[in-house]
Formats: sequence, structure tokens, C-alpha cells
Amino acid sequence: MARICFLFNHDQLHQLAHSLPIALELARGGGHEIVLAAGTEPIAERIRAIAGDVLERVSLVRLDLSSGVSRFAADALEWFVPARKILLYRDNLDFFRGFDALVVSEKTSLLLKTRYGLDRLKIVHTRHGAGDRAIGFGSESAKFDLVLVSGPKIARRLTAEAGVSPDRVRIVGYPKFDLFADNRIANPFPDPSRLTVLYTPHPSPRLSSWYRMGSRVLAELAASDRYNVIFAPHVMLFRRRFTVTIAPPAIERVPQVDPAIEACPHILIDRGSPASTDMSYTNLADIYCGDVSSQIYEFLLRPRPCLHLDAHGVDWQGDPDYAHWQTGPVAGRESDIVAALDSAVASHGDYLARQQALFADTFSTEAEPAATRAAVAIAHFMEERGSL
Repeated sequence: MARICFLFNHDQLHQLAHSLPIALELARGGGHEIVLAAGTEPIAERIRAIAGDVLERVSLVRLDLSSGVSRFAADALEWFVPARKILLYRDNLDFFRGFDALVVSEKTSLLLKTRYGLDRLKIVHTRHGAGDRAIGFGSESAKFDLVLVSGPKIARRLTAEAGVSPDRVRIVGYPKFDLFADNRIANPFPDPSRLTVLYTPHPSPRLSSWYRMGSRVLAELAASDRYNVIFAPHVMLFRRRFTVTIAPPAIERVPQVDPAIEACPHILIDRGSPASTDMSYTNLADIYCGDVSSQIYEFLLRPRPCLHLDAHGVDWQGDPDYAHWQTGPVAGRESDIVAALDSAVASHGDYLARQQALFADTFSTEAEPAATRAAVAIAHFMEERGSL
């Protein structure tokens, strides 16, 4: 029996659905000891809410910083960088040494191998999201012992661009769909007959539409009587006063939402509630409006009109990092947003086939749930390692 830890060391809730369903499926199947480790209390609470009765078959551990120096550093630096998440590894090395495998949806956990020497620990990457951004296909991915991916596109780019050995990649589908494919909330707007636009800008300053044109987008939509609007950006956009990114490198103060826009009855502002991470909005909306967020592919579970915002004058055609911009018209920084949305709706038929093709390349869909396929892949991986 292997001891397998699923680590949820995140600032927000958005990565839970990419690995928690796999942990619960492994727990249902038995044969391994499953431990869920949460880095914050809100994450632990969300695990409890999703896991339900299966929680009786696993151990849920709340990890924390044990060093006074670490707590001081986290308090001093957290407004600027994710210091707490990084320091959590150093302060819990004995905990991580007790496992045969660690399953994660992010890459900072590789510090356990590269910095702290836990070479015996096998680290399995579930990834989070299924987008096209170059950062998802960097060389760090090759350092994982096993990588679980949603579909052929991800597998192909990981092997070609990140140097991941094909024998370390398993195509398993998208576990988030197991949880939330049919999630939906009631229409929250005074006039539900209007089409609803979901605007989901990314936090990265050099890629996002928010810093250069987002305020104008919301202002034009607030002044229009054409659309209801859900503004639900990536949950990390408003997490800190400044956004710092490594790939591409950038640092920029995050513009805030105008209070007058926030008070507009046909605009809903969500800075990071569970609804912004559980497909409630992607399932409700009639039109997707975004830049580089991987939520575009979740939206395409049911093909609908899409509008892409190019705030940086990108030479995007033929660039795999912008493949999703083939699913609808692209509007530049000076575009009339209401007119661009009208055009996206009118021309949707021209993009439907491409939407369906990109979705099929991004997600492997089979009768067997993705979490079950992923659990089988991990179990087989552990059996193979146990036989060495």
C-alpha cells in the first residue's frame, strides 16, 4: 500500500477541482492511504464541502508555517509575492518525507526535489486548466515523475516543447468536468432576457486585457442596454495590490473597479467566490469575452459566441499560445466593445466547427469519468514503481 498525499497549497480555490476528484476516486477504490493536505483553512473548508462522505476514507491535514522566521517573512512579503506558499514546503519537510507520492496541480512543489533533496518522493502533476499559454509548457514539467493531461493538445506540446518523456504522460480527460460540467446558478439580473457576457481577464499584465482596456470595457457595457455582464476575472487578479509574473516578466499595480460600475444593476462583479471557479458562470453565460484565460475551453463545453480582447497588439495568428483566439473575432484596444460583441454573436456560425475541433483536441472525453482514468493511471504508476 502506497502513501499518497494530495497537496492543495494554493492562494485561492481555483486549483482544487483539478486534483481533488482524483483523490476521492482513489479513496473510493481503496488499496492506498490517501492524505489531503490543505495550506489554508478556506481550502480545507472547500475540501470538506466537496468530499462529503468520502472524507471518512481519507485523512485531511491542515499544514501551517512552524517557524517564527517564516511567519514574519510571509506577513512581510505576501502582499507582493506568494511567500507563504513557498515557505510551507521548508517548514513541513518531515511531513512530505513520509509519503511515496505527492500529487499536485501546480509547480512550486518541485522545490521539494530541486531545493530540499526529497528525491525518493514521486511527484505527480495534474496541471490546472487546459489553456494555451506558453508557461504551461515550460521545462519544469519535465521534472515531474508523472504528468496527467486533459487531451492530445497538452500531451503533444509537453513532449515537443517541454521535453517531457512520452512515457511520463497520461491522457486522462478533465476531472473538473466530473464535478462541475452541469453546475449552474440562477440568472441574477433584473432583466434576464438580455444576453449575458462573461468577461474573464487574466492577471498577467503583459497578457491580460484588464490593465490596458478593462476599465473601458466595463464602462461601455455599463452604459449599454444590450447585455448583462458577469465580471469574474482570474481569482488571482485582485489577490494582491501588485501583480508579479515571471513568464512573461512583469510587475504592475492592479487597477480597481470603478464603484459606479460595481453599482450597475446589469453588471455582477465577482473577485473570487466559489462561483468563479466551479463553472457556474461559464455555464450560465451566452457569450465569452476574455484574453488568455484557459476558461475559454471550459466555456466551449457548450459552444457559444466568443470575443477575444487583444490589448497588446499581438501577432497571434499561427501562434499555438493563442490557438483559442481562432474561436471568435478578436477586438483590439480601441474597438467598440458592444459592436464587437454584436459581431461575435452574428458570426458564431463561422467559428463553430473550429470551436468543436479545438475542444476535441484539448479534452479527451470518454464514458469513464476523467477522475477514474486519472486514479487508475496513478495506481498503475505506483505499482510499476513498487516492482522496481
